[in-house]
Amino acid sequence: MLIRSAEFVVGAVGKADEPADGLPEIAFSGRSNVGKSSLINRLVRRKKLARTSSTPGKTQQLNFYRINGEFYLVDLPGYGFVHGGAELRGRIGQLARKYVEKSSQLGAVIQLIDARHGPTALDLTMIDWLQESPRPFLLVFTKIDKLSRGKLKRQLDQVASAGKLADLQFVTFSAVSGEGTDDIWEWIEPRLVARESGAR
Repeated sequence: MLIRSAEFVVGAVGKADEPADGLPEIAFSGRSNVGKSSLINRLVRRKKLARTSSTPGKTQQLNFYRINGEFYLVDLPGYGFVHGGAELRGRIGQLARKYVEKSSQLGAVIQLIDARHGPTALDLTMIDWLQESPRPFLLVFTKIDKLSRGKLKRQLDQVASAGKLADLQFVTFSAVSGEGTDDIWEWIEPRLVARESGAR
């Protein structure tokens, strides 16, 4: 994917805030601090387009980034720990869930999992929900640079042998080296074409 332009457009807290230009969208989901913003920055070759933070739960809105004037990458709020307690966590969760269920422009979801720990209970719940949804999704195991190759292989073998994720497509990704970036784009691009065709 040749990136000619990438810009932050809006942080939406409801349907009324979302872009109304009809461009296709790809959403990024995952627990707090799993690396969604870092992945988006790598994909668009910008260091600071999406704001990263070491504080979990920093993203509390749907952040829309317009790429090449042709489509959006959408950073969903992370699930799990959020400063502000259960009430805020529930409100953020509803915001993301409603978007994924209702958006007519959403073409696919990238579901991130921290490779160091494997899928959490919340990750598995999200994956179950995505499997029931008609939208295609891809698993991306992040932070692989923090593991040795041997440990990463054992983690992935464990996930596959568990059965629940055995048949799901996945990519491993490092925000440090960029490993996996091309593979993710190769998965995204056909979904953009399909979304554009369906929108006509």
